[in-house]
Amino acid sequence: MSSTTTNKAGTASAQQSNAKPGLRKPVFVKVSDLKPGTSGHTLVVKVINATTVLQNGRSVSQHLRQSRISECLIGDETGTILFTARNEQVDLMKPDTTVIIRNAKIDMFKGSMRLAVDKWGRIEVTEPAKFVVKENNNLSLVEYELVSVVEE
Repeated sequence: MSSTTTNKAGTASAQQSNAKPGLRKPVFVKVSDLKPGTSGHTLVVKVINATTVLQNGRSVSQHLRQSRISECLIGDETGTILFTARNEQVDLMKPDTTVIIRNAKIDMFKGSMRLAVDKWGRIEVTEPAKFVVKENNNLSLVEYELVSVVEE
């Protein structure tokens, strides 16, 4: 019995040595777990709808590329939140697709939460998820207010 334990431990250490240093397994969170001012979220969500907010055609300067911004309502079985898609992210966020969002952060816009992915994050289209989106719990409709606490 002890040899089996040693084998498992030996195999596990061999697998760890093949892994790239500095990488850690992603911890998937649910939409209802998101809080203001947090970052580094990885989640699997369905895109419910996408609305184009800004689409600049030709830019004034040659070195500035055109910018597109779309607000997408995304969600999982615990709730929904607005996601701000920028430029090439807009093409991935089509209604009824399931995506994995990696290294996302919460931005505050007019007192409400928005999920966003910057240059350090990634969006991947994946196979359709089997969950049903809970559309009556939209975290972006909750308004937050910054309160200063004076300690005595």
